[in-house]
Amino acid sequence: MKKYILFDNDGVLVETEKWYYEANRIALKELGITLGLDVYLEIMARGGTAWELAFEKGFSKKIVDNKRFQRDDYYQDFLKTKNIEIPNVKKTLEKLSKKYKMGIVTTSRRVDFDLIHKNRGIIDYMEFSLCVEEYKRAKPYPDPYLAGLKKFKAKKEEAIVVEDSQRGLNSAVNANIQCAIVHNDFTVKHDFSKADFFINKLDELESLLETI
Repeated sequence: MKKYILFDNDGVLVETEKWYYEANRIALKELGITLGLDVYLEIMARGGTAWELAFEKGFSKKIVDNKRFQRDDYYQDFLKTKNIEIPNVKKTLEKLSKKYKMGIVTTSRRVDFDLIHKNRGIIDYMEFSLCVEEYKRAKPYPDPYLAGLKKFKAKKEEAIVVEDSQRGLNSAVNANIQCAIVHNDFTVKHDFSKADFFINKLDELESLLETI
């Protein structure tokens, strides 16, 4: 029986992934580099970074770091101005909170995470949130989800991870925690062959949990 749910953030609780891609695309375009969506998704799936393309073109770390800061500004502007809500998320979390303890484990920076969730009400249902600064190695390494288990003082078999990306799935698999993949058009071409469960929408999670 599951007692704990570890949620990914981007693409699962909020629809931010396309805007992070767009921020990277704009910043790289300013360096004369085209970042196609297929290339970006491949890089993200294996846990790489879009800035690989800049280094391959011979750009210095200084130039890349400056552009990365600009990317962050573009992304934060999107977070402030675009609709990133996923329908029925809060309603689903309210139901789940009556039966399970929940936390968020994300590769987002804390500054972006806090901006995303300002006055949104999602974190009200969470015991904690872990951002990229708060564990040693990011997804697809097991560190993020192992850190989540440690926060709960839970056994692996008592928890389930909810993800939407190959990188996140691999993190859960490497941590030996069962993982449910929620459908997301943005990551639909990722390799989810190692997933334990699949749901089309987050509001199907409660029914799934009743069967496992």
